[in-house]
Amino acid sequence: MSLLVLAAGLGSRYGGLKQLDPVGPAGETLLDYAVFDAVRAGFGRVVFVIRGEFAAEFREKIGARYAGRVAVDYVFQSLAALPPGFSPPTGREKPWGTGHAVWCAREALPDNFAVINADDFYGAEAFQKLGEFLEKSEISGLNAQVRPPAAFALAGYRLANTLSEHGAVSRGICDVGEDKRLRSITEQANLTPADVGAGRKFSGGETVSMNCWGFTPALFLSLDEQLAEFLRAQGGNAKAEFYLPTAVSAMIARDEAQVRVLPTAGVWFGVTYREDKPRVQAALAGLVRDGEYPDKLF
Repeated sequence: MSLLVLAAGLGSRYGGLKQLDPVGPAGETLLDYAVFDAVRAGFGRVVFVIRGEFAAEFREKIGARYAGRVAVDYVFQSLAALPPGFSPPTGREKPWGTGHAVWCAREALPDNFAVINADDFYGAEAFQKLGEFLEKSEISGLNAQVRPPAAFALAGYRLANTLSEHGAVSRGICDVGEDKRLRSITEQANLTPADVGAGRKFSGGETVSMNCWGFTPALFLSLDEQLAEFLRAQGGNAKAEFYLPTAVSAMIARDEAQVRVLPTAGVWFGVTYREDKPRVQAALAGLVRDGEYPDKLF
């Protein structure tokens, strides 16, 4: 199994490359904790999706940490990386979103894989559950002769465990059936702790997606088609993005995929805003004191 890490974002709200910012007691990044948890859950390879302009810095400060511990590969997400017959419009400055980032890694992922953001702390439970799911999932890829619904998974978090005290966030609210399968994801913008609680719009117990997925290579059958559809419809829009949750929701609607939601009670940590950093540092230090992580990961 591989872990695909989406690390091409520049962290515009945060003010820098937050993927490289130390937050752990020994200078670890949030990404270090994700890789550590993935390796002990059985993942044997990490593939980073990055941009060419900070590749050297990323390899030196991040990738080099894992040498000898897990296989590491790199994929570049660029504005011009598109299916044949398409080209970026004049005025567009950044790549095409998370769905495009995963599509860029298609040739590097012949086996089952998980997808995460580089700047989130997901917790050991999420990787353990995804690893167990993927180990049992049949590998089906681009050469499949028939296309039954593909079997995917999503780590589901409680909304109340994913908010920031320092500003509004966007969250994918999941509609989950009694069979624990995902029906759809609805993006909810501008969420703050004031929106959650008794008598408010959200209870806090809603299941949300934090972009922590488990896939087989069968994803790329539809992703390739959907990216072309998106470019035909939105390719001239300098700001339109091809989002991974939107693509998966379309697969569900078309009966091309069934997504098992794997609930986790873990608390998500993130540094959406620079003011989030002290809270994240304190939380990680607490986990180390409790023995859930060693004093130094790598």
